[in-house]
Amino acid sequence: MTSVRAWRQRPHPVDDDGEDARILQSLGYTQQLHRRMGAFGNFSASLSVISIMSGTLLLFGYGLNTGGPAVIMWGWLAVGPLVLCLAAALAEITSRYPTSGGLYYMARQLGGERWSWYTGWLNLLGLLGGIAAQDYGIATFTAAWMNLQFDYTPTPGSLLALYAVILALHAVLNLFGTRLMNILTSVSAWWHLAGAVVIIGSLALVPSDHQSAGFVFSEFTNNTGWSAPVYVVLLGMLLPVFALAGYDTSAHLSEETNHASVAAARGIFRSVTVSWIAGGVLLVTLLFAIQDYAATLNSPTDVPVAQILLDALGMAAAKALLLVIIVAQFLCGYTVTASASRMIYAFARDGALPGSARWKKVSRRTAIPANAVWLAVVVAFVLALPSLYSSTAFSAVTAISVVGFTSAYAIPVLLRLLHRDRFSPGPWHLGRWSRPIGWVAVVWAGAVTVLFLLPQSSPITATTFNYTPVAVVVAFLIAALWRRFGRSAYHVPRSSSPAEDKQFEGII
Repeated sequence: MTSVRAWRQRPHPVDDDGEDARILQSLGYTQQLHRRMGAFGNFSASLSVISIMSGTLLLFGYGLNTGGPAVIMWGWLAVGPLVLCLAAALAEITSRYPTSGGLYYMARQLGGERWSWYTGWLNLLGLLGGIAAQDYGIATFTAAWMNLQFDYTPTPGSLLALYAVILALHAVLNLFGTRLMNILTSVSAWWHLAGAVVIIGSLALVPSDHQSAGFVFSEFTNNTGWSAPVYVVLLGMLLPVFALAGYDTSAHLSEETNHASVAAARGIFRSVTVSWIAGGVLLVTLLFAIQDYAATLNSPTDVPVAQILLDALGMAAAKALLLVIIVAQFLCGYTVTASASRMIYAFARDGALPGSARWKKVSRRTAIPANAVWLAVVVAFVLALPSLYSSTAFSAVTAISVVGFTSAYAIPVLLRLLHRDRFSPGPWHLGRWSRPIGWVAVVWAGAVTVLFLLPQSSPITATTFNYTPVAVVVAFLIAALWRRFGRSAYHVPRSSSPAEDKQFEGII
């Protein structure tokens, strides 16, 4: 895909914020949020949400038990290009429709109200599941650091309490406005990249012993209870799919980004590209650095990454690097919360949520949808409540996020393929590669959505049950009921098609 004429890009026709406001007005909205985010800030936001030190490390233990090193590495290499196809196809549509609503707005323009309604609910489910997965993961890594520092042994109840504190901190930080967000997302991008370099360098250079390439690329471990290796391999794909999700953040922040028609599209594609490369290097380094595989799987910290750092680098270095990881994950969770709140704000602005009048309110002082921020963290807390009794709750929450995200990403792409006459490309587009890349993306997304609704562990009991289908069904029931009774309030503006918009002929 990188051979498409060196991914050329024509300059944006107007170099001022007024052009962004004009484009937004042509899409049916007036500017309410502050445009204080540049292209790097927008890219950094998606990079922070994808977070190579969050998604890749939060599910690392899951990967070791569900296929082991071989599935982690080959799965990462195989899934990356497929995610890039979906990201590129979505970026192309974002360039034409740069609004905070993102996916559901795109679906409205390309497919109609019904498609828009359910796309929005799926996207919201993915974002809320993403907050839950990220922040609960931060709680587990923080508990692991506390175990090394204070010999603290977490319980499900104490983890949930720690999770609640992290959610509250993210909500409070999100109330300070876009200026702080621009700073923190930029800091996050550099922190992630610099932190990954330090961890990779330490694990590559310090340990005297490393695993063989045969172990890293061929060791297969199955602790799922399922006897079919192919099924276990497919389940192992949850790690790379979850780790590379969340790039729609660039779209949700487009109303706060200058030159969003280009910057948001670039932010989507570039964040996935950088994360796939850097995340792959981080994963292979961790696998080579494993000193004792059995001890890693059964770590008293309950976090295999912490055990690898401890065995390979010693106590002091392990604690220091865990703090680097926790800060990176915290910045990731902050950005996911911002993205979800913007989605809630936009969806409520168009009348799609119960109590929309409350959730669409924007602070006059900070131009932040504060009520939407609090709603996001409260629902995320509820999604993690099964962790009190379920041993597979974390993987289920990540699966909820993946199912919501991936299906919502794919719907606008599918509609764009089916209704070619309804779409005029923006300044960032794929040219003749648009349709083949789009069809690959849609088929891939459909397969992933079905896969992660299936059971993850055997035998299936109350503690191992994958409650992802339950969460999806509940979300659809709420969406269907509210559509029946609250449909009259739902109104997504139809975009106009100014002549100048049709003149964009750039290619990525």
